[in-house]
Amino acid sequence: MLSKLGKWIITEKEYSSLTEEEKRFYQRDLTRKGNHSLNIAAKNSGVKNFDKFHNAGYKGLYNGEIANDIAKRKNLNYREDILDNMGSDELIANLFRISQTEQKLKKDNIQGENNANQVHYNVGKKVRKAIADIGGTMPEDLPTPDKSLKQIEKENKKYKVSN
Repeated sequence: MLSKLGKWIITEKEYSSLTEEEKRFYQRDLTRKGNHSLNIAAKNSGVKNFDKFHNAGYKGLYNGEIANDIAKRKNLNYREDILDNMGSDELIANLFRISQTEQKLKKDNIQGENNANQVHYNVGKKVRKAIADIGGTMPEDLPTPDKSLKQIEKENKKYKVSN
């Protein structure tokens, strides 16, 4: 693994040798960074209600479910982060939704909160369609890991969830 500007860059071979737990931490870090960039793009598009904006993306990807619905389905406690309770495949689907929404907001110079929300919903829906088209498992049908990343981090200090 190489470190560049404090960020870890890993090869395909190195990624494939990671455990599922390690893949979850790696993908969660990428989604955290992706959401940060997406929030900047959304703000530049005029988004003020970020909960509604993020729920628009979830609605598209999760067939109408918003973050609270996903949390309930996963039997999470109040305010527990849904992304910390996803396996690597589900995180990757969300990362694809996040990155594609950010790119579309920027490329098409989307302006207005409602327009940005609609873009996020549409991108989520298209990611869902891509998963269906290739015969993949819908994100809501993927298993919820037994332990959240926060729980694993508390139990094992070798993992550190970045902020």
